[in-house]
Amino acid sequence: MSSYLEVVSRKRKWTPVAVDKGEWVPGSEETLYRALALRCLELPVKDFLQQGLEKELPNKPGVIEALLSNQQDEDKHDLGLQYIINAHGVDQKAEREAQRILQAWIEAPEHPILKASILERSVFFVLLPLFRFTGDIGLRTLAADISRDEQTHVAIHGMVCHDLGLKSTKNLNRLRKATVAWVVDNLGTPENKWLNKDFWINQSDSLYTKGKAEGLTETQRSRMPAFFEASNVNLPAYG
Repeated sequence: MSSYLEVVSRKRKWTPVAVDKGEWVPGSEETLYRALALRCLELPVKDFLQQGLEKELPNKPGVIEALLSNQQDEDKHDLGLQYIINAHGVDQKAEREAQRILQAWIEAPEHPILKASILERSVFFVLLPLFRFTGDIGLRTLAADISRDEQTHVAIHGMVCHDLGLKSTKNLNRLRKATVAWVVDNLGTPENKWLNKDFWINQSDSLYTKGKAEGLTETQRSRMPAFFEASNVNLPAYG
């Protein structure tokens, strides 16, 4: 099996479902609405991959199949996040501001797969733990499922960038920092790190420069709701 298809084989099939509205960690609400507003980046990532498929790709088996698989995941992620929005509603101001951020990513001149790689590694991998540690049961569960997909996406897109000799740019670094800073701008610096603005910005910096974030080691442990915590409507279907 090729290295690309080996990564694809790690995926687990799952289907998002509609969820009930639960309680978010007090103090995280405005930040979570901003993070959810950035769901507008999910389908553009799919578009970035399509643009990449139309360019020169590494001459290695499994590349096209891997990118097509990742494209399909983006539709699923978008649907799952829409279910969260259906339950919680939106912050209209955050939605408008997120559209401006989206436009900046679309207009960035870098290779589309490089843009997808930087977005997933140093922005999405901040938003997903934010969902998991400050959201309700439905949001936590969805974030855990999306995270498993994104781990494979980051690996595949990183391999494509490596094989094509693509490296990040000052522009993409600036853009990812501005994106994360906007999401967490309303947080202060309390002792609770999940509500600490500087903590999340530092995690994005670490993910960007090192490809890992020591402050998010808790996300390596799968945390699924117990049967008494949620009704079946909040639990996705697997397999």
